[in-house]
Amino acid sequence: MTTTHQNISLEQVDMSSPSFRANPFPTFKRWRDSRSIVPVQAFGERAWIITRYDEVLAALADERLVKDRSNAQDPNKKQQKMWIPGFLKPLKSNMLDSDIPDHTRLRSLVHQAFMPRLITQMQTRIHRLAHELIDRVQAKGEMDLIQDFALPIPMVVISEMLGVAEQDRAAFHRWSNVMVKVSKPIDGILAIPSLYQLVSFLRQLLDEHRLNPQDDLTSALLQAESEGSRLSEDELIGMIALLLTAGHETTVNLIGNGVLALLTHPAELERLRNEPALMKSAVEEIVRYTPPVLFATTRYAREDLVIAGTLIPKGELVLAALGSANHDESKFSNPETLILDRQNNKHVGFGSGIHHCLGAPLARLESNIAFQVLFERLPNIRLAINPENLRWNSSLIIRGVKAIPVKF
Repeated sequence: MTTTHQNISLEQVDMSSPSFRANPFPTFKRWRDSRSIVPVQAFGERAWIITRYDEVLAALADERLVKDRSNAQDPNKKQQKMWIPGFLKPLKSNMLDSDIPDHTRLRSLVHQAFMPRLITQMQTRIHRLAHELIDRVQAKGEMDLIQDFALPIPMVVISEMLGVAEQDRAAFHRWSNVMVKVSKPIDGILAIPSLYQLVSFLRQLLDEHRLNPQDDLTSALLQAESEGSRLSEDELIGMIALLLTAGHETTVNLIGNGVLALLTHPAELERLRNEPALMKSAVEEIVRYTPPVLFATTRYAREDLVIAGTLIPKGELVLAALGSANHDESKFSNPETLILDRQNNKHVGFGSGIHHCLGAPLARLESNIAFQVLFERLPNIRLAINPENLRWNSSLIIRGVKAIPVKF
């Protein structure tokens, strides 16, 4: 039986509220128990949330759900869409917001630049950086885990990979943070000044690297070529902005959420300390249990389509709930329990299909080293605040804590 959209009312839930961000999993479970597709208000319009694992996995590979909204619109009809100033349009020229064949070309070019050797070379650098960050705070006996540890690791790494100077990194993070916080039209308008600064900075960065090529990712992107095609200026700007944001925002929250989960599960933390060989599976379980990315980025129905008996009209917004899929009881036993040696952990925390996170290996490496160094160097680390008093960010896509005060 197919449920038409005419007789479905929107689910009344504020997904940017502190209570939902702190613990969305009871809401996800309620949705999964009742239906696989839930209509809500998101980004200023109706959106269809896919809640169950099988349907989420299928949606991430479904070519009827496109990333470029223009591919889901009737060219003969006027479509309501968020206004974007012309100078910001390069930010949309990236593989995350594109479909085949553009996505195939862009990812191929970026993949050439994002070579495994660059990531492997960073391993020693990440170790040294993690130790340096602990050295800075150890004598104080306290720190904000986010600002003093979880943020600098991926921020420094992606900045060095892109060839961004140290004095520009704070602004780089500020601009990136503005990008991921856009969840409704007013956010987009308020973000315009910061995004203008970001685009201007990236144009300058490209000009500098054209004149003086370096052994870094920006220079590699400028030189990357596939089947006679190179990245255009707009595509270079969009791609570097994407790599900047995806290259550190996700990992900041993977490290922060992971440390918080372990500090609130002392038995599991003690087990990890005693069994360091568990680290690889522990990182995967943390991604599943407390995902840094709650929803896959936006997709649009290219045509009227039916998912799990629900009709989704052409052109409408679809959100695959990665955080809900990762807690689906039909796929994970005891999904609400942190089990560091969980077997057959086929989570979708890094997405799936052609838009699977290109930086997942780097995020795994950074988190593995961060946890290892942190818990070795600070054996008495503990929360300095009641977990209920932590403030979570309001981003619809990214899930993380603004600050985590700890003592040691």
